Amino acid sequence: MLRLVLSLVLLDPAAVTEVSQRNVPMPRVLTPDGDRLGYAPVPRPYTGARRLTGVLLGRDPVTRTDVLCGGTVIGSRSRSLVLTAAHCLYHQGRLLKQLAFLPGYDRGRPPLGIWPVVRTWVPSRWREQPYSSDLLPYDVGLVGVERRKRPLEAVTGRGLSPMPTTRGTTLRGLELLGYPAGKGYPGTQMYRCLGDTVEGVSEGPGLMVTRNCHAAAGGSGGPALYGGAVAGVVSSSSPLSDTKGYTVLTRLGGGPFERMFARADRVMRLREPA
Repeated sequence: MLRLVLSLVLLDPAAVTEVSQRNVPMPRVLTPDGDRLGYAPVPRPYTGARRLTGVLLGRDPVTRTDVLCGGTVIGSRSRSLVLTAAHCLYHQGRLLKQLAFLPGYDRGRPPLGIWPVVRTWVPSRWREQPYSSDLLPYDVGLVGVERRKRPLEAVTGRGLSPMPTTRGTTLRGLELLGYPAGKGYPGTQMYRCLGDTVEGVSEGPGLMVTRNCHAAAGGSGGPALYGGAVAGVVSSSSPLSDTKGYTVLTRLGGGPFERMFARADRVMRLREPA
């Protein structure tokens, strides 16, 4: 089983300019018209799962910096949940403030509205332990958004189904979606990357790793799609010194995610107007 040294860099827009120009060797790029990181712009209009995907914006209350990540609507009974990465909600150990989800975001416009976040959920160990690579298998989070007159899924369409996988599961032809920002990327347009996965670690729920994509800053929290479902979220890129590049995906498998999802859905259903 492949064992990777996970001295990884969490995706931060401030660091994107340091990304190598030759991260993914061209023979490994599977995406039609894919660039040096394996990504290509998503054709417009955004439909299906791409309509469900958008940007999650937040603000660090201490540094007063804005953080941009990806997220996608995940199907639930409450119809109000968005899947993202845990580190998109906790920046340097602090819960971000003024969080909002903008589905279908395109060129600075939120065609499906701005949805303020009212609740967040991450695995307990993400809140209780200092950051280390051991946390990467648990780098998944959920947010519940304000219902307003209609729930989120009534506007975006039915959310994606989670696809649980166990450690060691490999998938071919995943599609990663996100909003890369920084050098060569606008941060306002959705990009896609196709990749095959291998196992990254041999403990816990495991990690999916693809060497066909090297996610840039802003790509964190975006979905990894497979067969009409979401199998994981973009967690991290490889160390910037790794000229071959790879992307780490937190899988949606095991008890921690299932319990977190059930709890979040229950809480958001209780918030529904009488």
